[in-house]
Amino acid sequence: MHALRVESIQLTKRFGAFTALDQVSVQIKPGTVHALLGENGAGKSTFVKCLVGYYRPDEGSVLIDQREQVIDSPMVARQLGIGMVYQHFTVVPGMTIAENLLLARGKLPAVIDWKSAVHELENFMANAPFQLPLDALPMDLSAGQKQKLEILKQLLLNPKLLILDEPTSVLTPQEADEVLGALRDRAHRGECTVLMITHKFREVHAYADDVSVLRQGQLVFSGSVSDTTSELLASAMIGSSGMATVAASVNPEPALVSKKQQVVLCAEDLCAIGDRGQMALNQLSFKVEAGQLLGIAGVSGNGQKELMQVLTGQRKLTGGKITVKDQVFHGTRHENNLLAVRSLPEEPLLNACVPGMSVTQNMSLRDFDNPAYCTWGWVKWSALQKNSIQWMDAYKVKSQGEHAAIESLSGGNIQRTVLARELSVEADLLLVSNPTFGLDFAASADVHTKLRQARARGTAILLISEDLDEILQLADHVAILSEGHIVHSVDAHKADRQLLGSYMAGGVEQEIAA
Repeated sequence: MHALRVESIQLTKRFGAFTALDQVSVQIKPGTVHALLGENGAGKSTFVKCLVGYYRPDEGSVLIDQREQVIDSPMVARQLGIGMVYQHFTVVPGMTIAENLLLARGKLPAVIDWKSAVHELENFMANAPFQLPLDALPMDLSAGQKQKLEILKQLLLNPKLLILDEPTSVLTPQEADEVLGALRDRAHRGECTVLMITHKFREVHAYADDVSVLRQGQLVFSGSVSDTTSELLASAMIGSSGMATVAASVNPEPALVSKKQQVVLCAEDLCAIGDRGQMALNQLSFKVEAGQLLGIAGVSGNGQKELMQVLTGQRKLTGGKITVKDQVFHGTRHENNLLAVRSLPEEPLLNACVPGMSVTQNMSLRDFDNPAYCTWGWVKWSALQKNSIQWMDAYKVKSQGEHAAIESLSGGNIQRTVLARELSVEADLLLVSNPTFGLDFAASADVHTKLRQARARGTAILLISEDLDEILQLADHVAILSEGHIVHSVDAHKADRQLLGSYMAGGVEQEIAA
């Protein structure tokens, strides 16, 4: 067997007074796919970093093929046959795929025999689970192709243990099935063992043999996937006290408005130029009605970012028109207040907050100049502080207090802070982009519940997300964005997941979507 047997025995890692891993003992069988679940901060990253040599545990040991090993550097991990594919891309954009693959090997001669190297890489690519052109540049690849390149870089090193950190976050459904299916087959042939960090239960049940769950640094479950359910795994991840939030997300309150309502947001033939001078939005048209959640899905880089920037006034249109409640809309502060438009953009710390300001100050960005809180230029901070305390409690924002800098909060709590501010008054239109990216299971369920509650009150919601599962879970209507325009549009209850994935990947003939 080429695949490694890996076992951690009472693995403990501390950072000062904080215990990130607390006596974690996990057995990873050779030739299997082992899924690792847990909320943000549960200890998943700390655990795998102990396996790849970035951290040295304070207590406990790691056994490789039943022999204790001291893995005190990534170089030692590589020598043992351990490789890792990280969540964020590590490719060099200006180098070809062939050059990136060779660079992954580490030690290279001063002069490379390119004829021999290319021949070797061609042989490798011919037997690889997926193909990429060796002369292409990563900057010209889709997000899914870049993720495949990251995996190929590790497969070139012939790993005995391959660790994957959220490997499908940028993949279409077809790409995710292709990648995970190929790696599962590789593991079952005994060529390697796969340890996969994921938050998608569907992937766990479809591709993993065993699963372990960490909560607050401790191992709370480990066993065969066939012996568990999504409900049991969710309960293990967040505890029984958090299941009420998840239940509310899975079984939302029914909408209080009828299906046919006033058109709140109307986009007609939108055109906009991207950062590199390309046409990012190309005659894009859609509409969102009151009490409707329109989900726009697509592979990263097809105009989603530019669309949100246009709607929030951060990028100018070169053509087309946006109207909100029949009034021309440019995304200005005055228009947002007048028309009750609120937004939760991607990366809210960068796009919806002032990092150096406090939680209260950031929560007050919509209201500090409201006559109710401002008299002759004097801001009534006591009243705004009272509001922020109430909102922090209602939206479960965890921080060191309302005076703490917003940048000191976790990603999930920043999301909750911005969501509390944007929904502090009843919005008529809510613009949301990738609202749960990087969030843990409970935080994602919390955000989904808030969105459903807003829709039930009659808010029109535009949800832009690269997570098709999230779109299908929340949306009334689904549209696929490709190369800056909508290529497919369907009611969510009629949507076929695989067909949507084909449109996302450009694998079917495009239709003209209304």
